Amino acid sequence: MSILVSSIVLIPALVCAFFSLAWWFQYPLSERSVARLTTSAFFLSSLLSFVSLGFAGRGVRLQLGEWYSLSGYEYVWQGVFDPLSLTFAGMASFALGLVSHFSRDYLHQERGFLRFYLLTLILGIGVEVIVLAASMEQVFFGWELVGLSSALLIGFFSHRPGPARGGVRAYLTYRFCDIGLLAAVVLIHHSGTATFFSQQGGQWLQLAPRTDQSQNLILVLLLLWACAGKSALVPFGGWLPRAMEGPTPSSAIFYGALSIHLGPYLMLRCAPLIEQSRWGGPLVVAVGLLTALHGTLVGRVQSDVKCALAYGSMTQVGLIFVEIGMGWYWVAGLHMIGHASIRTLEILRAPSVLHDYHNIETSLGKVLPRMGLHYERLLPRAWQLWLYRLALERGYSEAFLLNAIRRWRKSVGLLDTAERFIEGRIMGLSAPGREKVEPLR
Repeated sequence: MSILVSSIVLIPALVCAFFSLAWWFQYPLSERSVARLTTSAFFLSSLLSFVSLGFAGRGVRLQLGEWYSLSGYEYVWQGVFDPLSLTFAGMASFALGLVSHFSRDYLHQERGFLRFYLLTLILGIGVEVIVLAASMEQVFFGWELVGLSSALLIGFFSHRPGPARGGVRAYLTYRFCDIGLLAAVVLIHHSGTATFFSQQGGQWLQLAPRTDQSQNLILVLLLLWACAGKSALVPFGGWLPRAMEGPTPSSAIFYGALSIHLGPYLMLRCAPLIEQSRWGGPLVVAVGLLTALHGTLVGRVQSDVKCALAYGSMTQVGLIFVEIGMGWYWVAGLHMIGHASIRTLEILRAPSVLHDYHNIETSLGKVLPRMGLHYERLLPRAWQLWLYRLALERGYSEAFLLNAIRRWRKSVGLLDTAERFIEGRIMGLSAPGREKVEPLR
């Protein structure tokens, strides 16, 4: 069983190592062989995940090997294998295999063909590590792999300024929100164990709640902070439409199927924290509702197909968080799988949408009617104009964050000036003048 489930991660890792060595020693690999090896690795990993479902039962935790041992402390890699983890792992590997097959023609003769597949393999390894992790440390390790590969794939077409800015924006958002996950891991270790345990009946392998309700609430807040970056929750969702500057296949696996659902998956694993906190559930529901309303409002004014799909994904993820906050865990799990499947298909078909609309309108002999008009009929004209402007400005969330960053930079500049002044007085040097802080552009 350990060998079987370890292969889910090891097979893509071995292919990634082979490609890395071939690139390092400048060994030529054909596009056909690169695509076939990557696709086969992910499809085989998916098959092993679904086969493991028959052996896992309601849920088991297996030791996969020791990582290191120091001064009487040892860290052992463990895996959590239950219907939730194995189903999500199989779906993720299948989606990655499908996208890898699709990318062979989409990126044909592209300069960074091998680089794209290498980053896709790294992302797949990170996703599988998160899904099958038995402790929060392993989750953090996979979380960082996914964040790094996502940012690099967003900026894949680095010769254009748009993808480069989008990749930097996503990376900075990830790094800022990862502080929440790191702080949660440290706090969990100080108050108990960070290893997932089996609930009564063994149906879910989840994180044990703390004895203090205030600690549970703090952990829920920190985990929501971490999920807000990865799953594009309010107010950190501004990177998501900019991430569509990357290749369409990577957009499908990141923001349609995998990356954006890692936040809800983590909250499902930490569900006891929400249950044992008085305000945990309402807080998760409130954040989910705000995200869903923001996504559906802003998505209605987008003129780009991929941006509209990005805000559609944000809306559905917000609803999944609402379901988790309400305690409807199985509904949230099924919602994640269904949304990932449909959104992947929609994003992969995005380049052909205009062509499809043209064929439909030609066949009908008229222009297709706009969708969502029933919402407009419910509101007065003045409210419609106000909401339209609010949607165009993306709820002013980005303006709020930009002002906050400006204030932070100004405060840091003042502190730096004070530090230099004090240092100069202590060292007996002349006090430097106050340096002007350039405005954020």
